[in-house]
Amino acid sequence: MHINEMLAEAEKTGQPSFSFEYFPPKTAQGVQNLYDRMERMYDFGPKFIDITWGAGGRIAELTCDMVLQAQAYFGLETCMHLTCTDMGEEKINDALRKAYKAGCTNILALRGDPPREKEKWVATDGGFQYARDLVAHIRKTYGNHFDIGVAGYPEGCDDNKDEESLLDHLKEKVDMGATFIVTQMFYDADNFVRWVGKVRERGITIPIVPGIMPIATYASFVRRVNHMNCKVPERWMTILEPIKNDDAAVREVGKTLVAELCRKVMSAGIVHLHFYTMNLAQATRMVLEELDWMPTTTRPRKQALPWKQSLALGRREEDVRPIFWRNRNKSYVSRTQDWDEFPNGRWGDSRSPAFGELDAYGIGLTGTNESNRKRWGEPKSVQDITSLVVKYIQRDIPSLPWSEAPLTTESDAITDDLIKLNQRGFLTINSQPAVDGVKSTHSVYGWGPPNGYVYQKAYLELLVSPELIPEVIRRIEANPDLSYYAVTQTGNFTTNAPSEGPNAVTWGVFPGKEIVQPTIVETISFLAWKDEAFRLGMDWAHCHDANSPSRILIEKIMSEWYLINIVNNDFREQRTIFELFDGLMVKDIDVPFTASNGQANGIHKETNGDSTGKGNGVVATA
Repeated sequence: MHINEMLAEAEKTGQPSFSFEYFPPKTAQGVQNLYDRMERMYDFGPKFIDITWGAGGRIAELTCDMVLQAQAYFGLETCMHLTCTDMGEEKINDALRKAYKAGCTNILALRGDPPREKEKWVATDGGFQYARDLVAHIRKTYGNHFDIGVAGYPEGCDDNKDEESLLDHLKEKVDMGATFIVTQMFYDADNFVRWVGKVRERGITIPIVPGIMPIATYASFVRRVNHMNCKVPERWMTILEPIKNDDAAVREVGKTLVAELCRKVMSAGIVHLHFYTMNLAQATRMVLEELDWMPTTTRPRKQALPWKQSLALGRREEDVRPIFWRNRNKSYVSRTQDWDEFPNGRWGDSRSPAFGELDAYGIGLTGTNESNRKRWGEPKSVQDITSLVVKYIQRDIPSLPWSEAPLTTESDAITDDLIKLNQRGFLTINSQPAVDGVKSTHSVYGWGPPNGYVYQKAYLELLVSPELIPEVIRRIEANPDLSYYAVTQTGNFTTNAPSEGPNAVTWGVFPGKEIVQPTIVETISFLAWKDEAFRLGMDWAHCHDANSPSRILIEKIMSEWYLINIVNNDFREQRTIFELFDGLMVKDIDVPFTASNGQANGIHKETNGDSTGKGNGVVATA
């Protein structure tokens, strides 16, 4: 979506909106940390983000990669900065091609700063002299595919303090095809409002987006003010100076001052603010909270679908996904990026060349072996593993090998049931409660357009020991409302599903629309997910030393237990899916595992049974 369209929508509705800027970090760990932060800040509700350009070399490549990640995996509309610095026309065209292929539709075209070793800016051989030339090139090459933003300077720029000259340059950039303006940071609201008037007097009518820099610490605030030669109201310095050595106090006072600036700017008719985050969340979040713009339980962030929609090229119309990947969005997009069904807006026949290889980027377990041992400990028994899952359910830890993000509030309705299941040795991986027609505006379950109703079937996915799987399957098959798939790592598969076709487990009914079914369970995709689920478990096992109790325990669970998912097709019923497990418990759940007692802990192979649900070995609880 073009930024111009977003700004027009904000102006039409009168609802304030905002966006964030990030820059490419210098280290691999910094990049991963930023991706995690970007995903968390997604929930703040930005209309878009932008990524600054690192001129030439590795940083330029990283900018392109971050744009792809943000668009495809995080579902964040992204504007890519592009500068003329150290960029000949061939490099410019390469960057634009990558942005296009990433699904990006917005570019901020800048001249850029001179390289550090040069005092003055000089165009690269074969490059562009001015931002206006870059704007004209983008417009000529890509027509209206890209919305093109340009920089505005309410207080002048490094090598030009002549306001009239800068306004002439701005008009030239607009005449070449620019469609919105983003300003440099400022703290003088009165001067900004005056400058906007001067811009409009020049006949420039495109939207103006003010750049706002939150205050994180006094030292960083002063450093950036000096670097940008930025005016600061005298009253601000009088307030900040006495508390400059207390970072917490500076942030508290800073949020009030910056929020005051924002309100003055908005009162002058501005509809959208752009926050320079400096890759940090806290100071920006505090300003948004002060403005009362953060989503709340009574004013949640609305999504068109119950999962983050990919904005990659060809995927904007995607409206159906298998539920198995609900906690691994990035992996799902990676493995299905070459599907030919997505341009049609339908999740079609999954037997086409579909799910990609497991060694694709972002599919395996992330983090170092050491960090994962620190995160999840060194389990010695099945109970140790189930206790870890319980900690995740209780939000004491933020992730599991199968879940990249913390558990959402949607699970609150079934938290007690999930905990009890794990305490008896059933390792839950994925679940959702039943929902019988709540408003689409519901603070927890709502999604889609207003005045609609949403529904969910109770769903449960878990790892079950081979000693208990025959009895679990027998109980499922005794209830005609329940359907399941069960499989081992080696592919021993059984199901009672009536067909290989999709079974909708989430749907919505909205005025003037067909019924939307955005989440399904389906055979082929479950078998593809099976490979990934067991691979993640094995990756976790290999975080531990060879022949260690933890590694042997986790490997045997992955090798011998069943991955099973269960759907209660009576969407009005919540409890039945958990009552299936009443009276069942894994044998020797708390017995520490060693190589010498490998038949302990309920991970031995079942006896006198098979995958169709017949057999013995059931352990009953009192």
